[in-house]
Amino acid sequence: MDWYPLVNSLRIAAISTVIVFFLGIACAHWLSRLPGLVKAALDVILTLPLVLPPTVVGWLLLLLLSPKRPLGSWVQGAFGVRLVMTWQSAIFATVVVAFPLMYRTARGAFESFDQDLANAGRTLGRSDTWVFWRVQMPCCKRGIIAGAVLAFARALGEYGATSMVAGYTPGRTATISTTVYQLWRTGDDPGAMRWVLVNLAISAVFLLAISLLEHRRERRGGRGTLGGHSKKTGKIPAPGPI
Repeated sequence: MDWYPLVNSLRIAAISTVIVFFLGIACAHWLSRLPGLVKAALDVILTLPLVLPPTVVGWLLLLLLSPKRPLGSWVQGAFGVRLVMTWQSAIFATVVVAFPLMYRTARGAFESFDQDLANAGRTLGRSDTWVFWRVQMPCCKRGIIAGAVLAFARALGEYGATSMVAGYTPGRTATISTTVYQLWRTGDDPGAMRWVLVNLAISAVFLLAISLLEHRRERRGGRGTLGGHSKKTGKIPAPGPI
């Protein structure tokens, strides 16, 4: 059994996840400071790949990166590098389709962050950069890790955009998803089933990791109070006005 599709898929998914991890966090943090109307408009643009058909994403990438287009032609002429039909080309596709998952999850984590903690750090003379990395990020780490896991799983299973941008060449651009399609197309159902089982096993591991993270977050969230009884003070809060 040729394991190149698995190695290539893991390589592409890992590189894509690193890119969308930092890009998603940066965009989510930046948008959280913008006015409501501008934030809503940019949010639609950044989330659009999540609802577009993957083939549409692939077609748009071909319009941008093809050697017949200005950008692709310039890169190939200046550096001798093709932006399509290589295994690196799949990174463009997987970054685009996986980015919204990382961005939306990070944005949700940042929006649920208690800004009083950040303000407390600033009153102590700490910079915004220090507050972000030492206060906000640790508080939001579970949501951000969940977003990274989802982005990795999405990149690992990407087919539509990848097949259009990188194609299928055994030993060069083949991924798990494109290999399953090619094996099915040629009537090799047992071979396709083997790769399906490999993909299912990997996806199940990552989805289980997300479930465990959410379970731990729920347990930690339920420790602070019990029936309105604060564990730190040992007192029951006074009832508010009716």
